[in-house]
Amino acid sequence: MKKKGEGKKPFYKRFWFWVLIIIVIIIAMPKGNDSKSESSTSSKTTQVAKKAAKKSNVSTEFQNSLIKAESYSSMMHMSKQGIYDQLTSEYGESFSAEAAQYAIDNLKANFNKNALKKAKSYSDSEHLSKQGLYDQLSSDSGEKFTTDEAQYAIDNLKTNYNKNALSKAKSYQKDMNMSLDAVREQLTADAGEKFTADEANYAIQHLND
Repeated sequence: MKKKGEGKKPFYKRFWFWVLIIIVIIIAMPKGNDSKSESSTSSKTTQVAKKAAKKSNVSTEFQNSLIKAESYSSMMHMSKQGIYDQLTSEYGESFSAEAAQYAIDNLKANFNKNALKKAKSYSDSEHLSKQGLYDQLSSDSGEKFTTDEAQYAIDNLKTNYNKNALSKAKSYQKDMNMSLDAVREQLTADAGEKFTADEANYAIQHLND
């Protein structure tokens, strides 16, 4: 006959005791992930607040300058330097240098793509040669794109320079009554259209087609 209490497991060996211990430990553990989440949220809130405060201090002139810059980029596909010059020119928008620089610094534009769109426009409307396009895009008296942006445009432009040369040749012959030799010279000259010799030959051969 077992005495009272014999055969029973000590309380620290019982299943419910350890379940209770685990629950207590979980409750007592610091919520590291929650802390990190709260810290991240607080940081983002602070950044948003700073941006809002900064925006509220931007003058109307600065905001208008940025709006104009965005318009020149999206509608006329201008270069960064071209936009800045247009914003500050007395014959343009007449913004202050500070307002124009704010616009340039905050303008979200892809100037490679702007250069490419300009190149396509010049090719379609003026039938320029590859070198002529590059010079027009990068020249200080032209579009003022960087050399890298101009090269990007040339590398990615899909056009037929033979046909461009032919269009130019027809224009010279019709409008200026030039001889074939004179047309060929104008097409290839460094002071002229800067087409390659092969492109000029194609134009002359197909001039009367």
